[in-house]
Amino acid sequence: MDKPWLNSYQEGVPAEIDVNEHASVVEIFTDACAKYANNPAFTNFGKTISYAELDKYTNQFASWLIHEAGLQKGDRIAIMMPNLLQYPVAVFGALRAGLVVVNTNPLYTDRELEHQLKDSGAKAIVVVEAFASTLADVVSNTNVEVVITTRFGDMLSFPKSLLLNFVIKHVKKMVKPYSLPGSHSFKDVLSKGAGLPKVSAEMTHDDIAFLQYTGGTTGVAKGAMLTHGNMVANILQAYYWIIVDDLDEGKEIIITALPLYHIFALTANCLTFMKLGALNVLITNPRDMPGFVKELKKFRFTAFTGVNTLFNALMNTDGFKDLDFSGLKMTLGGGMAVQKAVADRWNEVTGTPLIEAYGLTETSPAACINPMSLKEYNDSIGLPISSTEGSIRGENNEPLPIGEAGELCIRGPQVMAGYWERPEATESTIDSDGWLHTGDVAVMNEQGFFKIVDRLKDMILVSGFNVYPNEIEGVIAMMPEVLEVGAIGIPDEHSGEVVKVVIAKKDESLTEAAVLAHCKENLTGYKRPKIVQFVDELPKTNVGKILRRELREL
Repeated sequence: MDKPWLNSYQEGVPAEIDVNEHASVVEIFTDACAKYANNPAFTNFGKTISYAELDKYTNQFASWLIHEAGLQKGDRIAIMMPNLLQYPVAVFGALRAGLVVVNTNPLYTDRELEHQLKDSGAKAIVVVEAFASTLADVVSNTNVEVVITTRFGDMLSFPKSLLLNFVIKHVKKMVKPYSLPGSHSFKDVLSKGAGLPKVSAEMTHDDIAFLQYTGGTTGVAKGAMLTHGNMVANILQAYYWIIVDDLDEGKEIIITALPLYHIFALTANCLTFMKLGALNVLITNPRDMPGFVKELKKFRFTAFTGVNTLFNALMNTDGFKDLDFSGLKMTLGGGMAVQKAVADRWNEVTGTPLIEAYGLTETSPAACINPMSLKEYNDSIGLPISSTEGSIRGENNEPLPIGEAGELCIRGPQVMAGYWERPEATESTIDSDGWLHTGDVAVMNEQGFFKIVDRLKDMILVSGFNVYPNEIEGVIAMMPEVLEVGAIGIPDEHSGEVVKVVIAKKDESLTEAAVLAHCKENLTGYKRPKIVQFVDELPKTNVGKILRRELREL
């Protein structure tokens, strides 16, 4: 197959990577901990832990999971927390124990959390106390047997740990009353694990490392099975792509503002920069822009990842343009389309180009990245990375010529093993030749650069998070006053898109306020509609399918 993108690769980037360079994510982790033992690994709320300390804590956590909790290789463990020092300890500890990590959004509603826990069959969960009341409401309906709770400040030094936990609970009142009998505290788990024998699960490329939940191409959230082989491949693909950008192993400082439970930050920041021996600066609440900028002042950071809306918000925050950008070597934008105006301004303010990348949960996630040598925005998602093929396909899955728009398909070692316990959904997404059908409409130019021009799927992209109309419609349809409902995304300068719902009433007493209140109870913030429109009847096809295209024209 012709691969014009290879001619556009930056010098030093290999056409292929050797996926057998590492047997598992755990091997990459333990190698990094040995090589960079005395280097800082993660910092958060003023507390920094080294790679040696991370190695110790993850050993303790893994030992407790196996010897005390009685979990076995292949069991699923949900991790429900924002960016805190406990996150890498829990994730790498779980992986060392041979468990499958189920990343869980801490802002999930009862309904969303219950679905994910039941669908994954998770036997254990680590949850931050501020979100434990949601778990308490649904845990009896799931297979969860082991609950570990932690507080925001649990890994900080005294007295800062005490102070932060007090503020979260009593000043900000973020901890709602909850009851989780038999739960264990994170601090106790580490303490008890220290006295237990070490564990070392044998992992292969075929073992699942993460169940990463996504809507895929339709409806209800599905778990993408990302194996150790998938993740090792994507770490190596990203590593060899960015290492040519004058990066110094053991000396980089990366800003991690996107949540680590999101596949972008998980692979790009937590895993790839761990292989580089970098320091990850964990930002727990990036929505507090003044606080975020204040934190950035403390570091001569060298790398930055984010979504378009984050970069835009930062540049509109007082003090950002006055930061020291002299160390910044690389800024990577993904999760949603990077806008030219934002990229140009970022380059102007920081002196560093905003490099756009493209990926999916189903590709672990990196599939295409622009060359690191790019000097300015080029309106492209970049080139298929090492060992990756891109293809533009027509309606009958036939390859289309250069310059013609069609569905973007991706093939490579980072493509997921499939959707957890959903063979039909897997078959409809990955064809018999191993091509993952992305649902995005793209074109490829003669140099092998790909550009997204539209979406086949009706997915709405809010600040880099996938929102699926079917889910929104299903929640609103639960209201007895609703006759029918359609959900669409409409452009928004702050978040890329916002959700709009169009409703035909069954009961004329139904109000916009009632719809929004119902959605607040059942949907995470970014999924909630911002606009509600009432109509007499929704436009539909002759078989009754709602025409979302016509909804957009209303």
